Amino acid sequence: MTQNYQIIRFLRRNIPAFACEPGCHDCCGPVTASSEEISRLPVKSEAEHAEALADWRCPYLGEQGCTVYAERPLICRVFGTTPRLACPRGRKPEVLLAPNVERQVWQFLRETRQVLL
Repeated sequence: MTQNYQIIRFLRRNIPAFACEPGCHDCCGPVTASSEEISRLPVKSEAEHAEALADWRCPYLGEQGCTVYAERPLICRVFGTTPRLACPRGRKPEVLLAPNVERQVWQFLRETRQVLL
């Protein structure tokens, strides 16, 4: 297992979870992910990517919400857990993302090659 996979596992375990508003997908716009995160997602065709980008949404957004929720990228997991990426509907975990973990997330995103989904 590479160091990046270990970092991703650590960060995933330390990003607090919370219940989204049913039917909401406000955070499901175009996002980026590391190659390690992408390797765990189903392959989408160029046409599927182009269609999603034209509609300003994530290619993994389905009619019932995120189709890859368990494997969603870090940026998706952070949304709503910190004032820097607050949920516009006011949803959030009981305890927000710890500042030291948030710094580690942003550092990982800065230091790894991120690809548009």
